[in-house]
Amino acid sequence: MVALRFSPPEVIVEVKAIACELPQRLGLPLSRLHVPDIRAEVLDRGLVAEISGTTIWRWLASDAIRPWSHRSWIFPRDPDFEAKAGRVLDLYARQWEGKPLGVKDFVISADEKTSIQARHRCHPTLPPGPRRTARVEHEYERRGALAYLAAWDCGQAKIFGRCETTTGIEPFRRLVDQVMAVEPYASAERVFWVVDNGSSHRGASSGVPPH
Repeated sequence: MVALRFSPPEVIVEVKAIACELPQRLGLPLSRLHVPDIRAEVLDRGLVAEISGTTIWRWLASDAIRPWSHRSWIFPRDPDFEAKAGRVLDLYARQWEGKPLGVKDFVISADEKTSIQARHRCHPTLPPGPRRTARVEHEYERRGALAYLAAWDCGQAKIFGRCETTTGIEPFRRLVDQVMAVEPYASAERVFWVVDNGSSHRGASSGVPPH
C-alpha cells in the first residue's frame, strides 16, 4: 500500500506566487517563467527539499484563475490580409485558384534565421568505443555569427538548408538555385515559393528569376 504524500497549502501558495513573478526580478532574461524555472526557484528558496515539474504543473493547472498564463496575438494591419493569407493556406492544402495542384506542382516555404552563433569545439568529438562513452569537448571557439536559410517542401516533408554570412537577395538566390537545380523541382510544371515580405525576397526587387 502506497502512502499518499500531501503538501502544505502554504507551499502551494508560495509556488503560485513565484509563478506570478516577473522573470527580471529573478534575474532571468525571459518573457515569462516556465515550469523548470519555477522549480529551480522553489528549490533555491528552500521551500521544499525536492519537487517535480509535474507536481508544479498540476498545481498551476488546477487553479481557477491563472494570472501567470497569457496568450499573445498580432492584429493584421494589411487590409488585404485575409485574401493573401487565403492564397497561402490554399497552397498548403494543395489548391490554387480553386483547382487542385497537379502531381508536378510543388509548394516550398522558405525563411531565414539570422545571427546564429557559430562555435567550433577545440578538439573533435570522439565516438563511443569499447568500455568508453562518447567524448565531447566542453571548450569551444567563437567563429562569429551566421545566417541559416531553409526551404521546406510542404508536400514531401523535405528540407533544404544552407549557411551564409548574411541574409539578402544574393544568399536567397543561391537557396533558390540550390533547390531548383535538383529533381523533382528542375522538371516541375510549377513551384510555388511561400515567403514573407522581407527585403531578401520582396517580389521583383529580390532579383530572383521566375522558375
